[in-house]
Amino acid sequence: MRKCFLRSLKVLGAILFTIGIAAADDVESNADRSPVELTEAGSEVHRAGMVFDGHNDLPWALRTKGDSSFEKFDIAQRQEELNTDIPRLREGNVGAQFWSVYVPATTAQDGVALQQTLEQIELVKAMMERYPETFEMASTADDIERIAGVGKIASMMGVEGGHSIENSLGALRQLYQLGARYMTLTHSDTLDWADSATDDASHGGLTPFGEAVVREMNRLGMLVDLSHVSDQTMEDALRVSKAPIIFSHSSARAVADHPRNVPDDILRKTAENGGVAMVNFFSGFVVPESAKQRAAMFEVRRKINEQFEDESQRREAYRRWELENPIVPGDIHHVIDHIDHIVQVAGIDHVGIGSDFDGVSMLPEQLPDVASYPLITQALLDRGYLPEDIHKILSGNILRVLRKAEEVARELRTEQ
Repeated sequence: MRKCFLRSLKVLGAILFTIGIAAADDVESNADRSPVELTEAGSEVHRAGMVFDGHNDLPWALRTKGDSSFEKFDIAQRQEELNTDIPRLREGNVGAQFWSVYVPATTAQDGVALQQTLEQIELVKAMMERYPETFEMASTADDIERIAGVGKIASMMGVEGGHSIENSLGALRQLYQLGARYMTLTHSDTLDWADSATDDASHGGLTPFGEAVVREMNRLGMLVDLSHVSDQTMEDALRVSKAPIIFSHSSARAVADHPRNVPDDILRKTAENGGVAMVNFFSGFVVPESAKQRAAMFEVRRKINEQFEDESQRREAYRRWELENPIVPGDIHHVIDHIDHIVQVAGIDHVGIGSDFDGVSMLPEQLPDVASYPLITQALLDRGYLPEDIHKILSGNILRVLRKAEEVARELRTEQ
């Protein structure tokens, strides 16, 4: 039965690849697409600011690859199995990071989503304690500037999927109190209160409880993250939210047609809302032909989850499917194309960086790890961006959004 199942996945992948190649409309920028070479000027511009990345899955990678142990993966040393470690964070000039406390959507079916999310929060806090000279937890935008100002990496946490709150506003408040400063409303699966981008829609967006979640996040000062959600959920959240929203790790659908990316009409509404779309680096989201090939990746993963109960078996089955259905990695220019497009549609104040490092299976050439951020700066300089605008993209925009969300929260609490 397992062989038949895997053969069916292989056939599905082959069909999708054929369709994707036939339909591919890879509109590349007219800019020079040769490898980016970091100049002294580029390095100076990069070092004059900092990177505030919207999404890094190091905690989940540590859990699945290293048994949540800093003995197995001492990130003070270079770790070739990871995209992230302290030496390379320093090379990349990362000053602030949202660490994802992701747990799979399947944990909701087992009734352990909140429990495992709490375990991931503890892992992030353990990382702060293990490496106090490098990391410090931040609660506010002011904290971020203070911590980065003394040379540490200001750390916040993002909950990747509303399944983690198990339909409880009390759990949402608990996660905020423990340090979570954004929550992605859904992950791969539609919830009881919100539709996912990569599952069947059940509600036409947000239910009344889903709207209550958004309002409570506004009251707390917790950023509403619309990565992974359906277009209608995006619409509903933008209508309800009084604070700027974010896409913590999503790219532009007009450049690469994947349901995980953001359509232009939503990008324009994000600008009206004051929010920010933080560009994802995953090849399957940013390279046009690879995005078409990976359009059904979450459906494939769902079928695998139904087939296997053990999480390690699920990961292995999905890894085999990826090997049997290869995609092209693309390069750094594909990521810059998405930044360019969001700037053109939403404006320079509404784009950021949400790499998804240590959460994806393939990355573009010249963007293999957290040390490669200076090449983003150089590539933007090469395309004519001003240093002050590059600093908005790398950190300024998300800091502004965070500060505004804190202001809205204070106003809402005063009104009560």
